[in-house]
Amino acid sequence: MTQASPTAPAWRGIAAEEAEEISGKLGTLLRRRSRRLLNDLLRPNRKLAVTVFLLIVVAQFAALVGPWLVGVGIDRIPQLETTHNAGPMALIIVAFAVAVIAQAWATRAYIAGIGRLGGRVVIELRRRLFAHFQVLPVAFHERYTSGRVISRQVSDIDSISDLFDEGLAALVSSLLSLVLVGGGMLLLDWQLALVVMAGFIPLTWLSAWFRRESAVAYRRTRETIAQVIVQFVETFGGIRAVQAFRREDRNEEIFDALNQANADANLRSQRLLAIFFPGVTLVGNLAIGAVLLYGGDRVIDHQMKIGVLVTFLLYLQRFFDPLIDLSQFYSSFQSAGAALEKISGVLDEAPSVPEPEHPRALPAVPGEGGGREVRFDQVRFGYRKTTVLPDLRLTIPAGQTLALVGATGAGKTTIARLLARLYDPLEGSVRLDDTDLRELSEKTLRHEVVLITQENFLFSGSIADNIELGKPGASREEVVAAATAIGAHGFISALPGGYDEDVGKAGGRLSAGQRQLISFARAFLAAPAVLVLDEATSLLDIPSERLVQEALTRILTGRTAVIIAHRLSTVAIADRVLVLERGQIIEDGTPAELLASEGEYSALHASWQESLA
Repeated sequence: MTQASPTAPAWRGIAAEEAEEISGKLGTLLRRRSRRLLNDLLRPNRKLAVTVFLLIVVAQFAALVGPWLVGVGIDRIPQLETTHNAGPMALIIVAFAVAVIAQAWATRAYIAGIGRLGGRVVIELRRRLFAHFQVLPVAFHERYTSGRVISRQVSDIDSISDLFDEGLAALVSSLLSLVLVGGGMLLLDWQLALVVMAGFIPLTWLSAWFRRESAVAYRRTRETIAQVIVQFVETFGGIRAVQAFRREDRNEEIFDALNQANADANLRSQRLLAIFFPGVTLVGNLAIGAVLLYGGDRVIDHQMKIGVLVTFLLYLQRFFDPLIDLSQFYSSFQSAGAALEKISGVLDEAPSVPEPEHPRALPAVPGEGGGREVRFDQVRFGYRKTTVLPDLRLTIPAGQTLALVGATGAGKTTIARLLARLYDPLEGSVRLDDTDLRELSEKTLRHEVVLITQENFLFSGSIADNIELGKPGASREEVVAAATAIGAHGFISALPGGYDEDVGKAGGRLSAGQRQLISFARAFLAAPAVLVLDEATSLLDIPSERLVQEALTRILTGRTAVIIAHRLSTVAIADRVLVLERGQIIEDGTPAELLASEGEYSALHASWQESLA
């Protein structure tokens, strides 16, 4: 113990150094990724960007000419008293007016140009983000909450939009102003210019401190506002459960804590600004005092004209104001940079079920409504570190209806997700007519395999619009035929709007049974070779279930189907039943065979019948 104690601080120091090194490398990687994305967004708008830059140059040159003309005019006043010739002064006034007009025109033009540039970039970024979110797998959306998705699409995009609206033009014009005004002061009087440049010593230190601290502060503000949005969406997405279980007070406590954390992060950012802005102003005012003191002394000694001193004082205002503009831009830049880091991270997220480089075509299915053979070939799959399917070997002949039963966590839904290719196996393959699903294009796969879950989600719009999703561009006759085939035409026709009736938000104007029938009509219209039903009847009451059962017998005819159900009344229509336990098949046979065997399925069936009694 006596030997270990002195070395402990050293170990902590090494760990801290390693953590700092890792943090630095991560920060560099994030900045590099963000710059790559920004360059990619700006590349198609290169001509507009160059035009905006040239307009800013014109505006800054015009702004530089004005103070110089004022100084020249002041020095001409004694000559005017002697000659009484106002011609040279009139030329100076005209030139000054031209410079002012040129500055105003160029400023208006580059502000409009930067607005167009920002608009194009934001539209493209929002489009990319939306499209990428759609192709990312279910596994991503299960861990990346809807609140964070909204934060990326709204809050972070707004920060980048603000960067173009308020900051980017200020950055370029301020940098040019510093260079041009600094050069002009050196040409006017290099000794007086050196007095001004001395102010850069404290400004450099102040700027370095502000950049370092604000980078951390603005990243924290993006993180905290994302957490606020996540909590907001989660609370009101589950508002029924919140009210049913009286969770309002607890949710309010959580929200208040997150909201306070966001307020603290924003307060930290504002405190940094409250130090930096007055600091720049103080240095600027001290520089003005130094110029008046030293320059006035030189004017008195006739070593410098008073017009040069006036020009210098006017330039000083244009020299230190851009530093404040730059600091304000840096605030916007840090906020937008943190947002761009998060967005670039999402866009760099690779789909876990990528499209094949050379997709294969499937042979045509003979006849209409035919099925395809499905085979799970030595499939191993799990979530994180938990293995759900250790070694699944299963063949489903074309046209067969297979039911999967078993306890929760047995692997039923995992099989459905693998067949719909929401995930890819860790080992082995899932095949459709001896073709690996990973070799099929997404378009082909979605046409061949349709997954219907208990959610039976309907989009805002009419009933016809929702059925037509199964076959985009389908005629009204095809939509009606699909609804009729599965037994939904009767209730649809009875509605005031018929097929044009609005289903409401998520289908809220319809009952659960009606929503399920519409989802079946959608699947029937899609005419898939393989249909997967994952607890598709679990939310229905008995009358609705019977109606859906009749629809199922129509929709499954001739197709390969996989049915997952806890209600064994749904399983009864299957040709074959598999009983799963911990990802392994423990029973396999027809419903009648398994009932007679007095095994696990027979026990489940007996328990189910007792529950009905």
